[in-house]
Amino acid sequence: MPTIRKPRELTGNDLVLSHFTLGRHHDITNRLDAAAAARCAGIGIYIRDYQRLEAEGMAPAQLIEMLDERHLCLAEIEALRGWADDGELSEDYLDQETAAFRIADAFECRYIQAIGPVADDPAVAAAGFAALCDRAAAHGLVVGLEFLPFTNIVTASDALAIVDAADRPNGGICVDIWHHTRGANDLDLIRAIPGHRVMGIQLSDGPIAPTLDSYYEDCLRTRVAPGSGEMDVAGFLDAVKSAGATVPMSLEVCNEATWDSDATQFVVACAEGLRELRRT
Repeated sequence: MPTIRKPRELTGNDLVLSHFTLGRHHDITNRLDAAAAARCAGIGIYIRDYQRLEAEGMAPAQLIEMLDERHLCLAEIEALRGWADDGELSEDYLDQETAAFRIADAFECRYIQAIGPVADDPAVAAAGFAALCDRAAAHGLVVGLEFLPFTNIVTASDALAIVDAADRPNGGICVDIWHHTRGANDLDLIRAIPGHRVMGIQLSDGPIAPTLDSYYEDCLRTRVAPGSGEMDVAGFLDAVKSAGATVPMSLEVCNEATWDSDATQFVVACAEGLRELRRT
């Protein structure tokens, strides 16, 4: 019988099913069943979907039971945006952050993801990230800043500059192979991230050339299982490993084919594809 791993006990040998592998409001039972079938240690949750589950009376108590039944944990939270704007934090942002910290307290989550855009002033961006890290630390969370080519945090070096300037022990970077490949596509930028600053690793695969004109839509609709596309997943894994990263690996294989259907077979194929690449 598998044991339930606490989120903060997970290591680089563990897999987490990221929330956006499936639709934003995908059926929670199928989401959990798919993660269990793929032998993941845990799942991630989108803040707004968790709020939906709260409104339906399913969270936190029923969700805790459903996770326990499948020997899963809730490991990561996505995603905070608006933490480093010029001026005061918005009411909507504060509502999202408060909800995220409720999740962390109820499920002992390890990780929360932060995304841009941020203020153009580097000092404001760094101060905002530092303040977010301090608030998150009170709830036992590490914070991963994700670089996204459709924001003004475009590359790993952009994210590292903010993280270094903020200089918080629980602050670091999320490295996502999709945004690496479709962005700078420079493995030296990944190798340059100190291992202790890698807080999140998101893995998928896909074609080198975009399928859709919109970068945003393409990254949410056309990813495929690791090893079944054209991206250099093995090289990316080697670069992350050489940096000394030890955090869990998250499957974020966003594909519209899973949005309104039973996703179990797809998630299992993603997990097995990644495991095969890690064995080679």
